[in-house]
Amino acid sequence: MYLIDFILHVDEHLFEFIKNYGVWVYGILFLIIFVETGLVVMPFLPGDSLLFAAGALAASTGELNPWLLVLLLFIAAVLGDTLNYHIGKYIGPRVFEIDSRFINKKHLNYTQAFFEKHGGKTIIFARFIPFARTFAPFVAGAGSMNYKYFLTYNAIGGISWVGSFVLLGYLFGSHPLVKDNFTHLVFGIIILSILPGVIGFIRHKFFNKD
Repeated sequence: MYLIDFILHVDEHLFEFIKNYGVWVYGILFLIIFVETGLVVMPFLPGDSLLFAAGALAASTGELNPWLLVLLLFIAAVLGDTLNYHIGKYIGPRVFEIDSRFINKKHLNYTQAFFEKHGGKTIIFARFIPFARTFAPFVAGAGSMNYKYFLTYNAIGGISWVGSFVLLGYLFGSHPLVKDNFTHLVFGIIILSILPGVIGFIRHKFFNKD
């Protein structure tokens, strides 16, 4: 499947994009981040690994400006979450009441429970957890979270997420050890990203006595 291959070999595909589309790759990256964070039905698109790979290619090829990457993808992340918030505010309550093959209600319910425990900080934490970063702004909108507070957490989470992964990629992505084992690194990023969610689910499922 192309999507799986894209995720596991995101550096190779991004390199092809740079060769084929030049500066338009900024727009492609912007669109991917915007869609992944902005549409609750698209949580499977690459996020952490994409940002890391973009930073790594900025260092190794010199074709991408890391600071411009951080700025543009930060804007994409904030706009994506903002769109998702408003979608959640408009249709969210009804989604929780119906079955849909496009939206995983288990993920929604888990994100809602996490939200109730950690409040607005969930918007920041969720940035670093696949699936949760797509569902968190939707749940915030569905729960009618105050938009000004949401926007504050949205901006803090967006710059923390984008800045950390792009700059880590820029600093370490061109190292031979990283380049030669990039697929394994992607696996590692994915595992580390979902680990907090898995631990939280297990604790909620087996150790929550309420």
